[in-house]
Amino acid sequence: MKNTEILVSGAGIAGPALAYWLREHGFRPTVVERAPALRPGGQAVDLRGAGRTVVERMGLMDEARAVALDQRGIAYVDAAGRIGARMGADAFGGEGIVSEIEILRGDLAEVLHRATVPGTEYLFDDTITRIDQDDEGVTVTFEKAAPRRFGLVIGADGLHSAVRTLAFDPQARSVRPLGCYIAWFTAPAGIDLDGWYLMHNAPGGLVASARPGRLPGEIKAGFGFRSDPISYDRRDVARQREIVAERFAGVGWEAPSLVAAMHDAPDFAFDPMSQVHLDRWSAGRVALLGDAGYCPTPLTGLGTSLALVGAYVLAGELATAGGDHRAAFGRYEEVMRPYVAQAQKLPPGGVGGYAPLSRFQIGLRTASMRWMTRWPLRPLIAAQFAKAGSIALPDYGRAASLSS
Repeated sequence: MKNTEILVSGAGIAGPALAYWLREHGFRPTVVERAPALRPGGQAVDLRGAGRTVVERMGLMDEARAVALDQRGIAYVDAAGRIGARMGADAFGGEGIVSEIEILRGDLAEVLHRATVPGTEYLFDDTITRIDQDDEGVTVTFEKAAPRRFGLVIGADGLHSAVRTLAFDPQARSVRPLGCYIAWFTAPAGIDLDGWYLMHNAPGGLVASARPGRLPGEIKAGFGFRSDPISYDRRDVARQREIVAERFAGVGWEAPSLVAAMHDAPDFAFDPMSQVHLDRWSAGRVALLGDAGYCPTPLTGLGTSLALVGAYVLAGELATAGGDHRAAFGRYEEVMRPYVAQAQKLPPGGVGGYAPLSRFQIGLRTASMRWMTRWPLRPLIAAQFAKAGSIALPDYGRAASLSS
């Protein structure tokens, strides 16, 4: 089978972005997604650095800006709601902690999805259950659809990648937990945010947050907490809500109202904060993209950039190599590895900077925020944000010949 027929697992950010570029280069992509439709809402993601450049090359920047969140920046608040430190969205050239262009994950996925249809087949409410490779192609078994043949399979299905589990080493060898869990959901707009992304830290490594939503009457809320590994069923959402509620019992600021809203939120999501590290991102005719292959964690703010840039590079290398997957996968790793290595380096303080354990540590972190835009911290922090652009994007052109 020719490598022009490519199956992409995952319709988040990386999957549709890859489908877009594959189609531009003459491939025929099919995207399979476990959810019954595009997942709405979700946490805010950044368009920064090379990721922003990729969106510009797609001609989608105007559409992206049209659904961007209207935010003034980020601010740390105490239990009484008093602001201790803040950083505006215009800091560091618009690429600070809260970037100039932040979009809800679901909104960006919708922009990318629209740009791929017609021309891309989508299989919603299904997932891959078996991958069988041979010299000519890949036979894919689905949970619901009949088995099909493809030239290549790309896993763009996130931290809990089914493709990685089926085609690579067991997940425990590649996923590295950072000792923190996060939850995201939509809540009624009952908090006066004044345009700010407000974050409250409580002793014990607890974080409650709320930021403006895109639609009137809603905010995007989040909880994070430090913890040893927790055993729970990923399908048992009720238990996950209970875990979060138990952790935040007695926490001040707006935590009680956010916990109450969490129980009714239709888009609640809960996950460990983890990174993915693999020696190789390909195994035969299967390759990984985005969080599935090299999740950096939300702490870096670079997951979306890695997904967009990785999709651009992978499709471009497949086109340049005339569909020769061995050569293309090798070049994909060669181009992306240095960028990924930089992106996976956690910011100063790491998890401790996001979720300090003691009141003293919370005070130090808040004080550091006030100094981030001043010497001597400014150059160090600027270097962290500059990682988003630390790659020279190749120019693959459009509609590259598959026979070249």
